[in-house]
Amino acid sequence: MSALPVVRSPWRIVILAVCFFFLYAPMLLLVIYSFNSSQLAAWESFSLHWYKVLFQDAAMIGAVTLSLSIAALAATAACVLGTIAAVVIVRFGRFKGSTGFAFMLTAPLVMPDVITGLSLLLLFVAMGNAFGWPAERGMLTIWLAHVTFCTAYVAVVINSRLRELDRSIEEAAMDLGATPLKVFFVITVPMIAPAIVTGWLLAFTLSLDDLVIASFVTGPGATTLPMQIFATVRRGVNPEINALASLILFVVGIAGFIAWRVMAHKEKQRLKDIQKARRAGH
Repeated sequence: MSALPVVRSPWRIVILAVCFFFLYAPMLLLVIYSFNSSQLAAWESFSLHWYKVLFQDAAMIGAVTLSLSIAALAATAACVLGTIAAVVIVRFGRFKGSTGFAFMLTAPLVMPDVITGLSLLLLFVAMGNAFGWPAERGMLTIWLAHVTFCTAYVAVVINSRLRELDRSIEEAAMDLGATPLKVFFVITVPMIAPAIVTGWLLAFTLSLDDLVIASFVTGPGATTLPMQIFATVRRGVNPEINALASLILFVVGIAGFIAWRVMAHKEKQRLKDIQKARRAGH
């Protein structure tokens, strides 16, 4: 069997540059045009006019506040439910209905958003007619819908982390007299904390980005950020959206840089601990 051809260094740089160009050139262009004084696509002059318009737009600010609130609450609830579901699947072993439980948990991952949104809408309407709750669709129904599909993503992330853990530490703690509940909170949770944080960030992003499901389950009094942006863009090009997207990119970039620094520091500390342990062993 012949070996795969090795890509030479100059070509690797070119391929990497092309990939980065297609990924980040549109974002860079968006940021540049957010400082354009003209409402048209043609560049006119540098201005902060559209940022001032953005902060004076009560509807857009309200949509941002609503989306951030729903995303934070949905991600938190999804982390709690996803962690419990992952522990049940991994730690409880095979039980009656375990296969069906695992299938139903991961079904939202492959379910089209249109089907999920329509089914949740019918559910909320049926519950409102039968029990009088929810009385109207709005922030609560959007939150319930986002928790529903975000839980599946969180459960998958934590599930994979739980399967990698060495159970001997937990078993040793129980042999020493610790209750299963104490072992879970004192030993298991700290070990899967990175996966929980990752699941929370993933659920937060999915909730903040959702348009289709929220459009089905919302009412006239609740408009999320994606819905507001979509409605604005349908009326034509609006540089105010460029300003908003630039601010979001800035915040995400700062958060990503901080996370990268923290992870790099922890990785460096982990390597130092391994070296110390090897030296102590010798």
